[in-house]
Amino acid sequence: MPASYITREAWLGGYRFYVDERVIVPRSFIAELIPEQFAPFVSDPDDVVSVLELCTGSGCLAILLADAFENAHVDALDLSDDALAVAERNVAEYQMQDRITLLQSDLYDALPPENRYDLIVSNPPYVNAGSMAKLPPEYRCEPQMALAGGDDGMDLVRRIVDGARTRLNPRGVLVVEVGNERKHAEAAFPDLELTWLSTSAGDDMLFLLTAQQLGVR
Repeated sequence: MPASYITREAWLGGYRFYVDERVIVPRSFIAELIPEQFAPFVSDPDDVVSVLELCTGSGCLAILLADAFENAHVDALDLSDDALAVAERNVAEYQMQDRITLLQSDLYDALPPENRYDLIVSNPPYVNAGSMAKLPPEYRCEPQMALAGGDDGMDLVRRIVDGARTRLNPRGVLVVEVGNERKHAEAAFPDLELTWLSTSAGDDMLFLLTAQQLGVR
């Protein structure tokens, strides 16, 4: 069992979060780039007023994003009601109920059609089927729906990229974590030039796309 489930806490980016078996243990590499406000791709962080986080889980990235982008309201979505209950507790502990809206949704489905965002961020389920079958026991304790991404790991990632075409503002950016699935991500989007962002784990974990690349007008 992950130690965080025993202690009921996990740390990410210097922030403490409540966690239990309803959510995966926070470990997203996106947290390393949030303090830098995704520079230079976000030219003026003060102009970021709307942020969407998909697959929020415990709400950890939503809280980091709200803290980093002081003028922004964050919509944080997840399919799991159990995960959202954990996220609600963390949002309340950081007293960010006025800055973060939690919503049960299958990716973009529950959003009002007029909602557009300056920044969309997601650490979705992306583990491919072969890797899922080989997960060590510690990871098998975590909610499998938060890990499994289909045969090539890209089932949700494809939907996230496609949906961003109608959800980004014209100068917006999309950031998606795909772990060790860079090969599958590049195969899934052969017509897009993915920008790979550097983290402590290397240059293969996160990709970025601009609204312009996605044809947003």
